[in-house]
Amino acid sequence: MTQLERAKRGVTTEEVKKVALEEGVDVETVRSRVAAGKIVIPANKNRKSKIVGIGKGLGTKINASIGTSTDIADILMEVEKAKVAEQHGADTLMDLSVGGDVRGIRRAVMEAINLPIGTVPLYEAFAIAIEKYGSAVDMPEELLWDVLEMQCEEGVAFMAIHCGINLMTIERLKKQGYRYGGLVSKGGSYLTAWMLHNNKENPLYEKFDRVVEILKKHDVVLSLGNGFRAGAIHDSSDRVQIQELIINCELAEIGRNMGCQTMVEGPGHIPIDEIEANVLLEKKMSGESPFYMLGPITTDIAPGYDHITSAIGAALSSAYGADFICYVTPAEHLGLPFPEDVKHGVITARIAAYIGDMVKLKKRDRDKKMSIARRDLDWHKQFELAIAKDEAVRIRSERQPSAEDSCTMCGQFCASRILKGMFDDEIKGGGKL
Repeated sequence: MTQLERAKRGVTTEEVKKVALEEGVDVETVRSRVAAGKIVIPANKNRKSKIVGIGKGLGTKINASIGTSTDIADILMEVEKAKVAEQHGADTLMDLSVGGDVRGIRRAVMEAINLPIGTVPLYEAFAIAIEKYGSAVDMPEELLWDVLEMQCEEGVAFMAIHCGINLMTIERLKKQGYRYGGLVSKGGSYLTAWMLHNNKENPLYEKFDRVVEILKKHDVVLSLGNGFRAGAIHDSSDRVQIQELIINCELAEIGRNMGCQTMVEGPGHIPIDEIEANVLLEKKMSGESPFYMLGPITTDIAPGYDHITSAIGAALSSAYGADFICYVTPAEHLGLPFPEDVKHGVITARIAAYIGDMVKLKKRDRDKKMSIARRDLDWHKQFELAIAKDEAVRIRSERQPSAEDSCTMCGQFCASRILKGMFDDEIKGGGKL
């Protein structure tokens, strides 16, 4: 049985206990929310990996995406990127490879790290179709089911599957007219082309029960992908995107009623004044299924710094109730990310998620401890509390002050040194005067 099915029967699994311990949440609360589909635990029974809980009442989790393209397919670099993501605190990793030995890359990554691995099965199915049949639109439907089954058997923990694209959403796109950013989802674009070329309904929507049964068999979390997400600020929250969100929320409910763990994916490019509404819609329409926000990117004009534009969106998304954030690297919109890009993407997303959790979960004790450490010029404690300790240590070591307890920002004019000890008699626990 899946985590969801066991939780519904009142069984508290070891994975549920582990999540409760890691998060500092009551075990029964975690179990009941898994049973209700408000928390998912991506832990394919075919592969042992780090246990991660995603959903209501838990810390916002970070996914790092890696993967080859048809231009750059270096298996050693992908393994290095996976290790860098794990080292710097990613909670999960998605392999989105479309070039080279896609299956071999996925296996190498799985062997190299302990994080739950996610995929977009459509990518591999269309890559095989192009190689075997010369075109993605000539993909036989059965190939799609074969890829789903194979990836589940290999130990993939969660899958982004484009079930919300159907003939109705395509018709809505046609009526709506041109999008400023077009379609930016690879899976969504290829699937739309396949449907139009073959004049067929999306098999992932039409035979949704088959999707669920395959994933249930291995307890793989179904992440309902947003193939019609906005790729431009001026396309955000349009009729096509919201239509797909409605369908995905319906399917999330159907899937969990069938015993499959489900979550819903969100935009995309979106201005900050629309983030709260998107989170609210997903939560209300899906029965509080975990919400997986891709980015989100909050302006279109910052290539090279899109890890910053997405951090702004991620912090707000988390604060409003999103549960899972897909990082963005500085290379977004420019090229395939390298290991250094992955590092910056993970750290930036973790900071954003933490800022959001300060609001969502009211977690601010770590900030109080950091404030006291700064006041007391306790550098070792400051480094211990820092999200990116190595970077903090590096910067300080490169700028050695004349007095060890200060820093080169102020030197002998350090405000904390001037008043150090002066109020010791008045200061009682918590740093209050």
